[in-house]
Order: sequence, then structure tokens, then C-alpha cells
Amino acid sequence: MPEPWEPKSKQAEFEAVALEHFNTLYSTALRLTRNASEAQDLVQETLLKAYRFFDRFEPGTNVKAWLFTILRNTYINTYRKTVRQHEQVDFDRIEPFYADPVNDAEWLDQESLENVLHHVVQDDVKRALDALPEAYRLVVLLADMADLSYKDIAAIVGCPEGTIMSRLFRGRRLLRKSLQEFARKGGYVKG
Repeated sequence: MPEPWEPKSKQAEFEAVALEHFNTLYSTALRLTRNASEAQDLVQETLLKAYRFFDRFEPGTNVKAWLFTILRNTYINTYRKTVRQHEQVDFDRIEPFYADPVNDAEWLDQESLENVLHHVVQDDVKRALDALPEAYRLVVLLADMADLSYKDIAAIVGCPEGTIMSRLFRGRRLLRKSLQEFARKGGYVKG
């Protein structure tokens, strides 16, 4: 609902151009913060800033790149400076997951095993992505998850396109190396 002093068209225009990128902003924020609650806060703050400064947005330019620039700057200014505390896990809650799988009929079901394997593999991909140095991780996320161009990523990150291409190449190579090690250790490939 627009504020009484703001024209209704500003809100409608903002919603039309910005909110279609909400899911991509959230998934990128989640990869940056590694925490769902912090990612929600980061996206909320990003959209709030974007709305507040929407009059500075130049119609006809790339709104997605503009939003990701705000997201990146907000993350750097707010979330990277805070010390992250690891969540405490109650062992009683997770103990059933450490039960002997041989005695559990659910593990004998191939579909259940494949479902668990999917989540394990997905977790390893997330860990590999999270292990990337931040400069590479952000570029990989913006290129591969947000599907932004080199030019847009360069504008968001604030460096030349050549640097973006180099970081993307190196980030993907580090990911491949990390995931190959996971596959080798997991027995998915010989090595």
C-alpha cells in the first residue's frame, strides 16, 4: 500500500519492474549469507532501498543489474561485517539420522535412497559453492544462477568485464575441482 504522500503509480511501476526478480534475488542472497533468515532480511532491505531510490533508476536500463548492485552493496555493508555465529544443533533432534541404516526398511527402498542421495549431492554442491572465495562465488552466482551478462556483472561488482570472465573461469574451475574430489571420494568416478 503506497504511503499517503506517494503517487500510486510509483508503487505500481516499481512492482512491475522489480518484483519479478524476487526469486533470483533471494536465491543469490541465500548463497551469499548462507542463512535463510539473513537472506530474507537482505532481500527485504535491498527492495526497500530500491523502492526508496526508485526515482534514480533510469527507465530503459537493466533493472536486474541495478537490483543486484543494491543487493551486493547491502550485503557488503551489512552482512559481511557481522560475525556469523554457527547454529547450535540439538543432538537429540538429529540422532535418528545416525541410526543404523541397514536395519531401517526405509533405506531398502530405492526411491528413498535416491531422494536422500539427491539431497546429499545438493548439499555437497552448496558446500563447494560456499567454499569459493567470495569474489569468485559472487560472479559464479550472478552468471550461473541470476543469468546476468558479463557487462551487467561487471557493473554490479565494479570491475572490468575481462576480470569478470577471469573470475568466472577460475570460480568454475575451483567448483569443478571440488566436485570431482567429492565424486571420487563418494565412488561416483574412478580416480
